[in-house]
Amino acid sequence: MEPISLQTRLIQATGRVPCRPGAPSGDGAAVARQMDAALLTVGFACARDLLDHVSAMEPGAAFDTAADVMAAARLQVGDHVRHNVYFIDFPENVPDTLDFWAQCIADALVGPDGEEVAVEDLFPDGAPGPVSLTDLPAYGRYQHTYADLLARHEALVASSEDRVTVLRLGGPLDDEAHRLYLDTAASPVPLADDGRDLLAALAAHCADREQPETVPVRENRAIINRARLEHGRAPQVDTVTDVLRLACALSDGDVTLAAPTRFTSPRRRDRRALLAALDRVVAGAPVKLGDVNRHANRWKRLGERLHPHEYPEFPHAREVFAVARGERRASSLEARTEAAFTEGDLDEALRLLSASPGMLVRSLDRLLRLAGPERLDAVSGALAEAAPSVAGRVLLSARAHLDPGRRHSAPRVFANRGRRAWVAPDAREPLGRGLLTDAVRPLDAEIAARLPAADRVLVDPAVLKVALPTTGAPGRADGTGVLPRGSTTVVDGERLRFFVHWRQAHLTTDLDLSVVLLQKDFTYHGHLSWTELEGHGGKHSGDIVEAPEGATEMIDLDLARVGAAHYVVPQVDLFEGEGFDDLAEVFFGYMTRGTDRKGRPFEPRTVRMKSDLSGTGRVALPLVFARGGTRNKPRWRARWTHLSLTGEPNFNRVEANSLSTGLLARGIMERPYVTVAQAVELMRGRGAKVEEYGGQRGGGGTIYVGLERPERLREDVEAFTPDRLENLLSH
Repeated sequence: MEPISLQTRLIQATGRVPCRPGAPSGDGAAVARQMDAALLTVGFACARDLLDHVSAMEPGAAFDTAADVMAAARLQVGDHVRHNVYFIDFPENVPDTLDFWAQCIADALVGPDGEEVAVEDLFPDGAPGPVSLTDLPAYGRYQHTYADLLARHEALVASSEDRVTVLRLGGPLDDEAHRLYLDTAASPVPLADDGRDLLAALAAHCADREQPETVPVRENRAIINRARLEHGRAPQVDTVTDVLRLACALSDGDVTLAAPTRFTSPRRRDRRALLAALDRVVAGAPVKLGDVNRHANRWKRLGERLHPHEYPEFPHAREVFAVARGERRASSLEARTEAAFTEGDLDEALRLLSASPGMLVRSLDRLLRLAGPERLDAVSGALAEAAPSVAGRVLLSARAHLDPGRRHSAPRVFANRGRRAWVAPDAREPLGRGLLTDAVRPLDAEIAARLPAADRVLVDPAVLKVALPTTGAPGRADGTGVLPRGSTTVVDGERLRFFVHWRQAHLTTDLDLSVVLLQKDFTYHGHLSWTELEGHGGKHSGDIVEAPEGATEMIDLDLARVGAAHYVVPQVDLFEGEGFDDLAEVFFGYMTRGTDRKGRPFEPRTVRMKSDLSGTGRVALPLVFARGGTRNKPRWRARWTHLSLTGEPNFNRVEANSLSTGLLARGIMERPYVTVAQAVELMRGRGAKVEEYGGQRGGGGTIYVGLERPERLREDVEAFTPDRLENLLSH
């Protein structure tokens, strides 16, 4: 993908178009009207202030602004690429799977001039044996152009059901960048890959402006520290691991420390700055040397680049590398705490964990099991004392994990930073509803204390089941309609159309879009994929096996014809080639339409969700659709997962992982999450007046929570939309 301008990235991330106060004035009304009309075709519209601003520009300047706006809008929904599909009439005239395969073989036996091809010529190296479908000339490679596809499909008729996202006018570009920089740096949850990339660009752009007072997330701090170093300022660190993350950032490595970094030789001034920072941290708190053991190998490799022996003025920094090499012993807090748990010593565990409030909250399950009802007060007291110093995302995770209403039979779902997930049965004894109810009171009290102290809260009911984010799920910067993991939203269409688009970077890559259908008990009901092109109310657009210029696969699914299926799980399997993090581009999404609506296979204004795919797994599971309501009036809802399965190195197929997909779907659907509804009730408990939003303009002391900021809302009303929900908790 071509580099994206900062202006375009700001529009994507905020939905605000930076104004151009210095642009030459003139009559740009015609350009503004054309921009507004073009935006409607991709599901966007201009607010009145934006139209007025562009209309007052000289036409050339107006056109430049319109081009940036259109680029951002098309990127948001995935309309910046050509979505060609294998079967030109899709979703009509999709052939039977076996008939299609047989036709591919028959076509392979006829040469380009109509002459017959010997069967032996189909065998690899001419030796008899199996013939791969992917080696057949007609299989998995486009047989028509994108222009041919457009000629076969009539235009989609506009409908009131189409998605319309309003773009507003913002301040000057530098002000908008600085505003987003401060907001992003203050995020209390880790950012996704695209968010970290955007933060790095903003940190460099805003290096000479006011800097954030606090940066709660350590990897975000590393990105900002790199920008500080590059502008001759000392980094802000308070642990040895902060310095390690900064060293990774300087080497363009992984600041999350989830993947290894190949350290480069830093400039002499950066080397000195890193060692000075290490020396300062260890001198102030020698106990922090215990953190070195966790990443000892990384420290040893970094030491080879920093040459600490050349800097006798930093003796405490040299101790870090002595611990990494095993020349000095430094016991970690984790090791001492684990020993206390092993010995069943609750008092010692609480004493040790009091020095690390976040670790105490993460250990609540173990502490409660060790304490039992008899010593619950000791744990509750320690929790109440620690909670104010704990990150909001940790409090939310603990509250969800200890939810008294959680089903004990639900499988446990684990996920790492690369979104790789695995499932395990919960073999532990249940803690008991009464114990959990008492245990979560300090958590609820602290969460409530961090919510905005508003007099009035206006709420869009559609946002109530959206989960408060605890991880860096993809957001507005890389797509549209993306919600935090665990969020639930209503599906408003009769027909779902899933799509995946990818473009390979170096290796021939074959991704496969599939759908698993599960019954009410999460057991397998059926699937749609390249091995099952039609059935269960769905149709597959055809398998594409290479994507040098980009490729798209789609699945069309009529929700009224899925039979006994209660869950629909779309997934993207890496069959062969580059992983999600290695591809030049890869994104997934879905559209909704009525069963009678025609149009092209990809219609941007019907896109309800689009998000880039990333992670180290080989099978992506972006979300799960679940059926509710009654038999006569079913109501479908979507729950966001943002997870992936490990999969095999190659040849992943939906048939091979349907069991693990079912277990993961069950774990996600039955796991509780802290939602906006719970946050609103906590604010009500603090005295806020809660109202359903119905067009009110709001006023002083009012906040708004919803999926989009309403145009009627007063400018002084703070709005919390999905891209800002992480800021609902103050820290």
